[in-house]
Amino acid sequence: MIRLIVGALAALVLLTQLSGCATVEPAAAGSRDPDVRLLAIASGDLSLKGVLWKPAGPGPFPAVIYNHGSERYHDVHVALVGAMFAKAGYVMFAPYRRGQGLSADQGTWVRDVLDRIGREQGFQARGKMVVQLLRTEQFDDVKAGLERLRSLPFVDRDRIAMVGNSFGGILTMQAAEQGLGLRAAVNMAGAALNWKGSPDVREWMLEMARNARVPVYFIQAENDHDTAPSKALAAEMQRLGKPHRLRIFPAFGGSAEDGHTFGYLAPHLWGASVVEFLDASMRRAR
Repeated sequence: MIRLIVGALAALVLLTQLSGCATVEPAAAGSRDPDVRLLAIASGDLSLKGVLWKPAGPGPFPAVIYNHGSERYHDVHVALVGAMFAKAGYVMFAPYRRGQGLSADQGTWVRDVLDRIGREQGFQARGKMVVQLLRTEQFDDVKAGLERLRSLPFVDRDRIAMVGNSFGGILTMQAAEQGLGLRAAVNMAGAALNWKGSPDVREWMLEMARNARVPVYFIQAENDHDTAPSKALAAEMQRLGKPHRLRIFPAFGGSAEDGHTFGYLAPHLWGASVVEFLDASMRRAR
């Protein structure tokens, strides 16, 4: 019920904001409303799309790239999260990876591949394919989105962070491991649906935590499918003395699936904490 009510309202807002918009333009003089625009993203031979929220004014602004999960559509998610970050003074860019959302006509939806592997070969094989696809084509799309964000004149290239939920959290951990010029990363529920059943995903995530080059904030709702990933990865970074935070928020909604959408639908609950973490990370000496 929470998802249906909030989702319908947010989707309506997003569709209204995006109507007829194809380029990034400044807000009207004196306006304090954020600009919401579509951007094209070149990822190899694919032409992906993303949605950008920009605070009013010339900038340069710190920026966040937001990685969605494996659901086919994410209009609800980016409408809520983008508005929150723009209000906090951050540009937020949500690139849609191949086969999903605004990029549905580009490439194959990752879930189509994974579901087929799961049916034909079982969950262990599916876990191996998760690692393979997220290491390669899915991460290629993330990096393409990051470069597109960096190309914008009102973005402070030295103050960019990455946030992601579910599969997007795993992709965010890859970026944290590689650095990519980021200042911080926020992993929301990365691997919550794969941790118990896939040793390949577990070991890969632990390796990324060990190698992380930027501070990482781990966030989940306590009624998510599995909070073990956030706790284990934070413990590994703690063991190695790497900067990180961990916060398990109270239950969100009435089911595990509601809990898993916490990183999408509840920026009103986690937003202040995440913005404080990002602000502190942006101030750190590089």
